[in-house]
Amino acid sequence: QVQLVESGGGLVQAGGSLELSCVASGFNFNVYSLNWYRQAPGKEREWVAAITPASETRNYAHFAQGRFTISRNNDRKTVYLQMTSLKVEDTAVYYCYAKGTWGQGTQVTVSS
Repeated sequence: QVQLVESGGGLVQAGGSLELSCVASGFNFNVYSLNWYRQAPGKEREWVAAITPASETRNYAHFAQGRFTISRNNDRKTVYLQMTSLKVEDTAVYYCYAKGTWGQGTQVTVSS
């Protein structure tokens, strides 16, 4: 059974940083690309970033470029999202996605 568990969200002031983690289980983590998405209140879920199995390619949404970094540790079956220079508009529930499965999400709130 595929399971993804996010953590690391919280309340931070604008300009601050957070690192999200997503621990995976129930599938061969090392051969799958991993994605982060987010959903702000009243908006559709949007893609944030993706990383290929050996971290050879990382892609970012335009709003994440230069501020967010996706990484993974295949030994720990964990994918990370390092977020810096956070803005109020980054407030959202952040989700990990892999192999057709979503995590439960972790709330990120950025205050002005």
